[in-house]
Amino acid sequence: MATNRENFGSRAAVIMAMAGSAIGLGNIWRFPYMVGEYGGAAFILVFIFCSFLLSFPIFLSEAVVGRRTHSNALGAMKKLAPKSGWTALGYLSVITPMIIVSYYSIVGGWSIEYFFKSFTLNFGEFRPSGWTPLIFNTIFLALSSIIVAFGVKSGIEKFNKISIPLLFVLIVLIMIYSLNMPGAEKGVEYLIKPDFSKLTGRTFAFALGQSFYSMSLGMGIVITYSSYVHKDENLVASGAGTVLAALLFSVLAGFAIMPAVFSAGIAPSSGPGLVYQTLPHVFSGMGATAPILGTLVAVLFFFSVVVAAMTSSISLLEVGVAFLVEEKGLSRKKACLIVFLAAWILGLLSVFSIDIFGKVDAFSSNFLLTAGVLLVVLFVGWKMDKEEIREELTNHMTVNKWVFGIFYFLVRYVAPIVVLVIFISNLVL
Repeated sequence: MATNRENFGSRAAVIMAMAGSAIGLGNIWRFPYMVGEYGGAAFILVFIFCSFLLSFPIFLSEAVVGRRTHSNALGAMKKLAPKSGWTALGYLSVITPMIIVSYYSIVGGWSIEYFFKSFTLNFGEFRPSGWTPLIFNTIFLALSSIIVAFGVKSGIEKFNKISIPLLFVLIVLIMIYSLNMPGAEKGVEYLIKPDFSKLTGRTFAFALGQSFYSMSLGMGIVITYSSYVHKDENLVASGAGTVLAALLFSVLAGFAIMPAVFSAGIAPSSGPGLVYQTLPHVFSGMGATAPILGTLVAVLFFFSVVVAAMTSSISLLEVGVAFLVEEKGLSRKKACLIVFLAAWILGLLSVFSIDIFGKVDAFSSNFLLTAGVLLVVLFVGWKMDKEEIREELTNHMTVNKWVFGIFYFLVRYVAPIVVLVIFISNLVL
């Protein structure tokens, strides 16, 4: 264990940091277009079901591993299963977030570009790849790395304490406006009236994958962040707060975006470009009749997208930084520079090819995350000492005594089967 290791200062700080990781582009960019492509309200119901029944206990599994060891993702596996094949899980947990942040930062770059464009409502044609996206991707990645360089308490904790409450305020304001647009009721109906005929195996697979993505599971983030949690903190309470915050924000984002989409007559299944290709037309239309109001809504919306992107990107970067600091003995600043360069270089292919971008996104969310989650539940459910798990979840039998039996059953028997089925279905669907 590294000496002078930082910890989060309070439960509020833990929830804000964890929620900051969970609340990001996965909620405000990815969730709405996934809803649009895979069944509307029916997809949302499956998503909520997956989040409570599977993602929450999986989240706690990763939290147990992190706090038990107070180590980075690889160091945790070295401590719990030394000199065994389980260290592969540690390496996967370090590699996966590096791949994700390499293309995630590109979307963050789009957000910064559109934030500046929103002041004039002159969005122009959406260009997802090329030299301009590379410039904004570099800016976004550099800003995220600087926050991480300040450390756990002075960087990550302080940023999330400000950004998460602000994000909720912004998304509620945008939702209120969106719900009052002409024809918005069609978007509301799309979100609350399920059409169960649209439920397919693909819906369940992508809903679970989106739940993993939204909760930052299988990325080493929960393990890493939980390693900064005090021993007396209630993991179940902190985890529940995180999951509820992520779910609430996802739903609010849906109600902020879909009514505007339907009001403008845009197809809800517009895919990854929904936020960047279609909503600018909505804002430009507003600006034609009410320039000040249209500009204000556009600026607020894309500012919230930038902040949401930043909260998640710093958690992805922190996994690699913690690994380099604790396993390689580097200073935090040097580690941040190396991780920044690695993510930037790795993202070059995606930033110049939207096809590669889409393939990397699909591979990460449907295979890497699912594989990571499967290995975590197998490790916690079948390899890790049962009493060690009980101690972490109940704080030595002082809290949550009744939770452990339910949690252990889900992680040991239910989660591995469901995740394995989803993993296989991703290969064949």
